Amino acid sequence: MNSIVSEDWPTGEYDRDAMSFFLSCFESGGKAVEGWYGWYAINIDTVSGERSLVGSGGYFGPPDDKGTVEIGYSVLPEWQRLGFAKEIVIALVSHALSFKNTKSIIAHTSPENEASKRVLISSGFRETGVSEDNLRFEHVR
Repeated sequence: MNSIVSEDWPTGEYDRDAMSFFLSCFESGGKAVEGWYGWYAINIDTVSGERSLVGSGGYFGPPDDKGTVEIGYSVLPEWQRLGFAKEIVIALVSHALSFKNTKSIIAHTSPENEASKRVLISSGFRETGVSEDNLRFEHVR
């Protein structure tokens, strides 16, 4: 089915380079990495049935040898402050924790991104430090 795609797409750090990177990871990883990279968030209007691209979310790969997986997410400006970011994060956490080898989930955001910090904290993450110039958040099983 077709979806409406905003002129602001792609948004945030999910740019053409990121899309190409995740596609190459998926292609080289085969069946073992299915579900561990990019996902798209689509809103379906309950009245008209119209579908619109809201944003994206995903993982930087399957859990590492310590059971850690990293998530990232981005919501188009016109869909922000409507709960979609939290919905994406909760879905990513739920999916990751459905695998018994997942022990923790991490995410990074800039110190200035108050909205992202609120989303992570309200989704069960806690701030655990700084990594490069970003804050590190973690959700432990």
